[in-house]
Order: sequence, then C-alpha cells, then structure tokens
Amino acid sequence: MSRIGKLPISIPAGVTITMNENIVTVKGPKGELTQKIDPIISLKVENGMCVLTRPNDEKQTRSLHGLYRALVHNMVVGVSEGYKKTLELVGVGYRVSNNGQVIEFALGYTHNIFLQLPKEVKVETKSERNQNPLVILESYDKQLLGQVCAKIRSFRKPEPYKGKGVKFEGEIIRRKAGKSASSK
Repeated sequence: MSRIGKLPISIPAGVTITMNENIVTVKGPKGELTQKIDPIISLKVENGMCVLTRPNDEKQTRSLHGLYRALVHNMVVGVSEGYKKTLELVGVGYRVSNNGQVIEFALGYTHNIFLQLPKEVKVETKSERNQNPLVILESYDKQLLGQVCAKIRSFRKPEPYKGKGVKFEGEIIRRKAGKSASSK
C-alpha cells in the first residue's frame, strides 16, 4: 500500500467529515472545506479516524490514494488549527500596509501594488524600525493560502545577487558572486 495513503487521519473534536457522491466535506470550528475525490478511492469514518482505501495496486490508483489522503488531512488540520505563513520584504524602501482585505505594497516600482485578498484569508502587516516589513497570512484553506503567497511573491521575487525581494520568513536565498573587476 501507499505509505502516505494507508495512514489513518485522526479527527479532532469538533470536526466532522461527510462524503456525498465523491465529494468530501470537512466542517470544523474555523470553517468548511469541500474536495471532489476520484470514485476509485473510498473513504470510511469510524472511531474518530478516517481511512482511505483503494481497490487495486495499479500505479495511477496508488498515486491517487496518497494524494487524496494528503488533501483530506490538510482539510482536517485547516478547519481545526488553521495555517499561517509569513512573508518578509527585503529591500531598501520596501513597505507594506493593509486596509481590511486590501494590501498595498511599495516594492521599488513607479507605482504601488494593491492586492484584494479573498475573505477566507486573514492578513496582518508589521513594520518595525530597523526590521524588514512582514506580511502574516492566516487561513483554514492550505491551497488558497499557498496561491495567495505565490501571488505576493511574484510581485518581486528574491534575486540572487543582493537578496532583495519578497521571501518566506526563514527562507535562505542562494547568493551568487557579482561581477569581479577585470584586469587587463
């Protein structure tokens, strides 16, 4: 069996999992998520555990087994605990502020960039003296949170020479040596 797919998913208190015609719905204190799964994969909920099973050992079925187990697990963790990502703006004059669900970035362009966030994502910005500005994003939907982070990062990707750009907190940027003075 798939090493990931065969692992049972423990269901915390306050979380319910229901399946209706290949659509899995997970409800919890933070929200509700749905995911369509392949009809080959079957889902059983018993004794506070959720187990996904597959009928055969074909390569495609094995890969779907692990995929849907991981997706359902991410949904359960999201509606019970939630996910949090922190982005850091590295560069002179880079600023960020938010007004409700709209974030305003000053990233060295001639204009500021405004981004309207979905209602599922909560945002907080921190700008302290002598520190890089931070954008803290929280959501119960891991996929949506990842998409929003990727969009923000695409505004100014970290470059390898000076390390300027939008990066995840704690991310290490591989640096390159710049041009060296040529001697004739």
